[in-house]
Order: sequence, then C-alpha cells, then structure tokens
Amino acid sequence: MEKFYYLGLDLFTLSFPFIRSFEPKLHYWRKWPGLFTGIAVMATVFLVWDAIFTANGVWGFNPRYLTGPKLFHLPIEEWLFFLVVPYSCVFIYEALRYYVRRDILGRIARPLSIVLMLVLLVVGVQYIDHIYTAITFLCTAAMLAIHLFILKSTYLGRFYLGYAVSLIPFLLVNGILTGWLLDEPIVWYNDAENLGIRLNTIPIEDSQYLLFFLLLTITFYERPLKREHGDLPPADHR
Repeated sequence: MEKFYYLGLDLFTLSFPFIRSFEPKLHYWRKWPGLFTGIAVMATVFLVWDAIFTANGVWGFNPRYLTGPKLFHLPIEEWLFFLVVPYSCVFIYEALRYYVRRDILGRIARPLSIVLMLVLLVVGVQYIDHIYTAITFLCTAAMLAIHLFILKSTYLGRFYLGYAVSLIPFLLVNGILTGWLLDEPIVWYNDAENLGIRLNTIPIEDSQYLLFFLLLTITFYERPLKREHGDLPPADHR
C-alpha cells in the first residue's frame, strides 16, 4: 500500500473541494474556465521548473511511495499535485470571498506586498548560490512587483487571506510529503540548495513556492470574473 501514499494525498487534497464545487452559494464550477486557464499557465511554468530541479538534484522522489508511471521524468503523482493543490487552494480563496464579507486585509495588502517583495529580493540575492532559495524568492518578488506596479491588483488583500488559510492544509499535506509521520520522505530536498530552515519537515522556501504558484493561478482565475474586491454587500447572492 505504500506505493499509493503520494497518490492518496493528491486524492485527499482534492476530495472535499471537488465535492463542494457544486454548492449553489459558491457556484465554483461555473468559474472553472478561468480556474483551469490559471492552472494550465501555472503548471506549464512549474512543471518545467520541477523537471529541471529534479534533473539537477535540487529535490527528488522516493520510489517507495510512488505507483511507478512517469511523464518527462516526473512521477504522475507530481503532475496531479499541480492540478489538485491549486484547485483546492483557489476553492478556499473563493469560499472566503463569499463568507468573509469584508476585505479585512485590503488596507495593509499593498504595504505588506512591498515589504515581502523587498525581503524576498534581499534574501534571494544574498543566497544566489542556493538554487531553490534564489529562484523561488526572486520569482515571487517579481510576481508581487507585477501585481503592485503593473496590474495594480485590487484583490491582494483577499488573496493573502486565502493564502494564510491555505497554509493550514499545506502544513499537513506537505509535511507528510517531506517525511512527517513516515519512515522516509516522499519528496526529498538537497539542503545545499536551500536555507536549511524547516517548518517541521518542510523547507521554508516551500511557503513562498506556494505563494508564487497560487498567485500566478489567481491572476488568470480573476481576469474573466472582472469583479470588485472590496466589501461585499449583505444582499450579494451569486
């Protein structure tokens, strides 16, 4: 049964959000065109990134916990990861947008983004010889800059709330992937290519990796919706 662990985590991650996708209040399924556009763009970027990092030993996969099939040298479970995780995280984002009427982080979203962008930029440059740290932090900083100064996105406050809540299942799922509760990690990391700082068993870079790929997905998810992102009136029904 061990060979189904990674696949099982993928299916577990997808299960609740998929079942609730057809809830009349959220109508999440109606937003699938933008969602899957975002996932397609994000997956194109991150699967190439993933394949290059795997080929260069930045991280790798334990065959003990894999079913076996690979595509372009990546386990099929890893391909599914880039479908089920953004699907589930954007579901959290959408549910919070509906049930949390006020954009509670809206006022601090811009200064928070600027501070985060600068910190990521400084650390990324300082550790330019650590491939995972440098690329993740610098790319995330660039993505934040695009939203701040080019797109001038109005939904960053709501994005940060969704991201913060998404970190809870992230710590569970990614924790197991990186060896929590298991004899060996499903996904191993070369600590010479990261800061060596772990959140339980998870490299701290993974938290920014999540921010980057989720924000990239949300960018294309939001484009066709063309909606306001301030407080929602009590009578709003979708």
